[in-house]
Amino acid sequence: MTESETIRCETTDHVTWITLNRPEAMNALTWDQRNEIIGILEHASADPDVRAVVLTATGRGFCAGADLRGAPDTGPRVPGDVARTIRRGAQRLTAAVLDCEKPVIAAVNGTAAGIGAHLALACDLVIAAESARFIEVFVRRGLVPDGGGAYLLPRLVGPQRAKELMFFGDALSARDAERLGLVNRTVPDEDLRKTAEEWATRLANGPTRAIALTKQLVNASLESDRATAFAAEAAAQEINMTTRDAQEGVASFRERRDASYEGR
Repeated sequence: MTESETIRCETTDHVTWITLNRPEAMNALTWDQRNEIIGILEHASADPDVRAVVLTATGRGFCAGADLRGAPDTGPRVPGDVARTIRRGAQRLTAAVLDCEKPVIAAVNGTAAGIGAHLALACDLVIAAESARFIEVFVRRGLVPDGGGAYLLPRLVGPQRAKELMFFGDALSARDAERLGLVNRTVPDEDLRKTAEEWATRLANGPTRAIALTKQLVNASLESDRATAFAAEAAAQEINMTTRDAQEGVASFRERRDASYEGR
């Protein structure tokens, strides 16, 4: 896992903080930054010392979308290049958040536009500062939403609301995003970091494997029929009961004491 000047990464008290740090560009993401974030998330998944992840940014913007100036030069464009670039770039980034085995919190400090909005909405929990805005900016550029937007939005707000956001590209305030179900909690700007720390600490002190399995079940539920979902749930519980945290949780209930989870 590496750290660059434009992506800060630190792990404290079992929480990995990923901070986008290009405030002068409203934290628009370059190709290299996307790859770096993907690498950090993959490392967090595999590292037993990491039990929660927070994704946030510096300055007035959370992420203004993709900065295409950092895209690799592949020479003359041929059919399939655009689709390939999206699969390898924006979609890989969204998938890395969805597939991370640790809970990921988005602490949205400012404007989240395009792939920046989808990066936030792929997270398991979203906390937004009151000054934050969410913009499906693609239509303003004559583009189709990418980075998983047409997959994420209907699952969060339903197809009609998703079409409204994507057809018009209007800026959505943090309060309105919370009302629609895109945001879990809206807080004053000065309370964003504190709230993210509180939520991340609660997650980091929880049963990490149980939370990971729960994340997988919920993410898969909308593509599953009832029989498949029920079978996956039973299998997940079977796996989870082999963990020390599950055994501790049951023991603490029987002994009428608080559980002490280790993330294992």
